[in-house]
Amino acid sequence: QFGKELRSSRGGKSLSDREFSLHIGKTLPYHADMRLQERGHQYQRGDDGVMSVSRLVRRMKNILEIEIGDVWVEGEVSNLRKQGNGHFYFSVKDDKAQLACAAFNAERRCSGHEALQDGARVRVLGEVTIYEARGQAQLIVKRVQPAGVGELQARFEELKKKLHTEGLFAEELKKPLPGFPQVIGLITSATGAALQDIVSVLTRRAPWVKAVLFPVAVQGSGAAAGIARAIRMMSDPENHGLPRCDVVVVGRGGGSLEDLWNFNEEEVARAIANCSIPIVSAVGHEIDFTIADFVADLRAPTPSAAAELIVPDERELRSKLQRLRGGLQRPVHAKIRSAQELIRFARRGVLAHDSQRVLREPILRADEVAATMRRLVADRISSREQRISDRRTAWKARHPRLVVERRVEGLRQFRLRYSQQG
Repeated sequence: QFGKELRSSRGGKSLSDREFSLHIGKTLPYHADMRLQERGHQYQRGDDGVMSVSRLVRRMKNILEIEIGDVWVEGEVSNLRKQGNGHFYFSVKDDKAQLACAAFNAERRCSGHEALQDGARVRVLGEVTIYEARGQAQLIVKRVQPAGVGELQARFEELKKKLHTEGLFAEELKKPLPGFPQVIGLITSATGAALQDIVSVLTRRAPWVKAVLFPVAVQGSGAAAGIARAIRMMSDPENHGLPRCDVVVVGRGGGSLEDLWNFNEEEVARAIANCSIPIVSAVGHEIDFTIADFVADLRAPTPSAAAELIVPDERELRSKLQRLRGGLQRPVHAKIRSAQELIRFARRGVLAHDSQRVLREPILRADEVAATMRRLVADRISSREQRISDRRTAWKARHPRLVVERRVEGLRQFRLRYSQQG
């Protein structure tokens, strides 16, 4: 028996169950009993009666591994991260607590790992231990079994079914995006990476575009209400002192199911559905799906992809303009050459019949037609070049980063006035 057989290194006295927080009478396997005996010296306090952090954590680790060992735990998966080396890191939680978990080389050593998804309710078998570097309790997972759908996932499916039944996902309700937007609204965090990614793409692809930021909290309590309010204000800008946008991007960077949950709230979904302006949902990464994605007019896999989808590339526009220029010039030149051939043929055929008098008027008309065609082509090309020049000039006057900074300051002042009035 543990309390009888285990001896300390101090005077040969028995170590009490109180000192180890273990139950006397529990039979330990030989290797566990020996491990405690071999490490008994590590639990000694210093001369001043104080134990070091590393010794205390190591003592706690050994107690957990011996006392609990392998155990089945049921909970909801949260914050799942899959590493390139095959390791899975996640948490299992209930309404009162959560426990960090690790599945090393999961595809080979953890059976049932396919069931691991954010929001899924699972049962996991693993060894309880402590990660010494952080002093954090951890479960080294060996096996996973589905245990039904997690609460958040169930709420997601319920709302998805409800809105789908109402027809909010119907393709005929999707508004088309403008081909050449001039003003783009951004509803996201002012300090998040998503904003920087979008601005970077806009600067590279369409420097003439004006970006209007409506900064909101994208995570935490009350964030959903703020996102919905921003969408409603963007939809009715004249009544809120905002510029009219051609398209609006709503989104944030990646995260766990809980982190993205505000974009699964019904209030946000209905605000998107009722918005008069086309909305692009850009929430999380490519594998993340939210209710906002289904209701929006377009779903982008990432914030950067959203910017690429809604604005054309300036370099592609220039290339297309060159192709159009060549396409206009070729038929005009062909008609001119054909008219010149007809004139030469007519001159040769009627020289004996006062050709100069007979052909004078047709020749003049042909020359006028040729001159008119040249002028039209030149005007068309000049007009296209002037449009490009105007857009470049406008961009220099309103660089997206400067516009965002001005808008952020303006919106801060507006929010201050709004809170004072409310």
